[in-house]
Amino acid sequence: MYLGRVGTLSTHSRKAHGFPFGSVAPYGLDQLGRPTFLISTMAMHTQNLAADGRASLLVTQPGWTEDLLAGARVTLVGTVVPLSGADGGRVRDDYLARHENARHWVDFDDFGFHRMEIVHLYYVAGFGAMGWVEAAEYGCATPDPLADSAPGILTHMNADHHDALKLYCRVFARVEVDEATMTAVDRLGFRVRARSGDRLQGLRINFPREVRSPEAARVTLVEMVREAREMGRDYSNSRSS
Repeated sequence: MYLGRVGTLSTHSRKAHGFPFGSVAPYGLDQLGRPTFLISTMAMHTQNLAADGRASLLVTQPGWTEDLLAGARVTLVGTVVPLSGADGGRVRDDYLARHENARHWVDFDDFGFHRMEIVHLYYVAGFGAMGWVEAAEYGCATPDPLADSAPGILTHMNADHHDALKLYCRVFARVEVDEATMTAVDRLGFRVRARSGDRLQGLRINFPREVRSPEAARVTLVEMVREAREMGRDYSNSRSS
C-alpha cells in the first residue's frame, strides 16, 4: 500500500443494483495506512458511495508486470466516508505528495477527500501464499525498510543473477528449478517464482538475519551465494561417498 499509487475501487452500483462497479482510483494513505481518495461528486463511484459506503480497493504490486499472478496484491474491504475540517486537512499533504497533478483540481467545489475505514484485508504474496490480515494489525504496521529499494533489487537480481536465484532454491528451499524469478524482497527474506518443468510454485527464502538497507541486502545475498555453494559441494560429496 505504501509503494502503490493507484488501485481498483469497487462500489455498489446504483444503476445496476446488486452489482459491483469498478473504478480506477488514485489513493493516498493516512498515518494508520487507511487509503484516502480525492473524488468528485460527479463521479459515478462517488454517487455510489453516497448511497452505500461499503467498498473494496484492490492494489497490485507496483511495477510488477512479468507474471501478475506471481506478484503481490491486497484487497482492502471497508466503508468509505467523506472527510471535512481537520481530517481533510491532515490527508491533503500526503495525497498531493503522491499525486502532484491533483493540485489542479483539489480546490474545485465538487471535489472532496474521502477515507476508507478498513474492516478486512486479504493479502496474496504470490503463488501459494495468501490469507486474511486483521485490520488492527495492519493499522499498527509500518512500511518495510526495503520498500523503496525493493523494485531496484528485484530488477538487478532478475537481470544479472539467474544462477544465484536457482542456487538459493536448490540449497535453501530444497527445490530443483529450471527457472527462478525474485518477485518480492523485504527485511526478513524474499519470494521466488520457481518453475520446475511444467510446474510453477512460489517459494519463500529467509535471510539469516534482519536486513534494513539496500547495502545490507546486497552483502547478505552475496554471503548466501557463498554459503549455498559450500553447502552444495558438501551435499554432492556426501552423495558421492
